Amino acid sequence: MISFPPCKINLGLNVISKRPDGYHEIETCFYPVPWTDILEILPSDVLTFTNSGNSIPGKNDDNLCLRAYQLLKSDFNLAPVKIHLHKIIPTGAGLGGGSSNAAFTLRLLNTIFNLGLNVNQLRTYAAQLGSDCAFFMEDKPMIGSGRGEVLREAKLKLEEKFIVIVKPTVHISTEEAYRGVKSVFKIVDIKDLIARATFESWKNLLVNDFEESVFEMHPLIQEIKNKLYGHGAFYASMSGSGSAIYGIFDEPVKLKDHFPAMTYWSGVLN
Repeated sequence: MISFPPCKINLGLNVISKRPDGYHEIETCFYPVPWTDILEILPSDVLTFTNSGNSIPGKNDDNLCLRAYQLLKSDFNLAPVKIHLHKIIPTGAGLGGGSSNAAFTLRLLNTIFNLGLNVNQLRTYAAQLGSDCAFFMEDKPMIGSGRGEVLREAKLKLEEKFIVIVKPTVHISTEEAYRGVKSVFKIVDIKDLIARATFESWKNLLVNDFEESVFEMHPLIQEIKNKLYGHGAFYASMSGSGSAIYGIFDEPVKLKDHFPAMTYWSGVLN
């Protein structure tokens, strides 16, 4: 069985406070983007994981797809499978590609083995694998709070809007990004802003708290954001803790030549 795990962007990201468990309390709007990896799971005599495409940091034995399988196997009598992941979404980009792979592994296994798990049960498993894994259990925009695993449906439609994502060669670790962020109480929350504000006002109201410190460390990332605005984006932002920057446009644009030696993707939002 084959599936196509998508990536996500963050529309605003408020870092509210550090929690006693070491994570941070956040608020954000996750939006799915149809830039996908390819995940295949087949019956097998032994459990195996293979990958192709972009390189994946770390050992194969630690891959989130395998961890997702082992998590379900601890509660269900799963037969061995062969998992193959063709990696297209760049890693270390703030696009949630690894989390999406883990979530879609859970979704596929639930179908293949007829486990009968509902969305909320799958989210509970997913939250054990990563803070934004739970979002990928449904293919629609969600407001994320807690550490990202507490989800509510977002009243937002970006159908037929065009998106460009640019990923420079800069790698930013999540730990590094959190070290630089200043937690500030926000008067206007993202859920309310998304529901009420016009797209044109997002530029001045919708903020990713990671940008200030990341831009100081890596000015190139801010240059990419400015360039996307310069080419007509009505909103541009860093996704998650970076280093990918996206721009959302009313009309299709062709900007690949403006970002040489960088990973570039463009498409239509659903």
